[in-house]
Amino acid sequence: QVQLVESGGGLVQPGGSLRLSCAASGGIFSFYSMGWYRQCPGKQRELVATITVGYITNYADSVKGRFTISRDNAKNTVSLQMNSLKPEDTAVYYCNSRLLGGSGTFVNYWGQGTQVTVSS
Repeated sequence: QVQLVESGGGLVQPGGSLRLSCAASGGIFSFYSMGWYRQCPGKQRELVATITVGYITNYADSVKGRFTISRDNAKNTVSLQMNSLKPEDTAVYYCNSRLLGGSGTFVNYWGQGTQVTVSS
């Protein structure tokens, strides 16, 4: 039901910045917690940052102080501002949407991913 489309990935030098965006459709955006995950080469997908329906944010330790997640409910978008990028940030970044379902479960939706490459 919920469709997520990421954009903004690309190649950037270490220390540079990049801004990722995710456009959502097919649901009531303000009801969903949103997040960004990434999958580094040869590793499992990991949480990067989340933002709740109440605009509370949470970050992985590896990106604290460098990345900022935000949401615009009027535009149905969530963004990830990435500063001071490091080669280890290289990954496919995925947008995530989460809705609390019945029996205390969560329903998750995922975007197709966008490639971020940090290299000199």
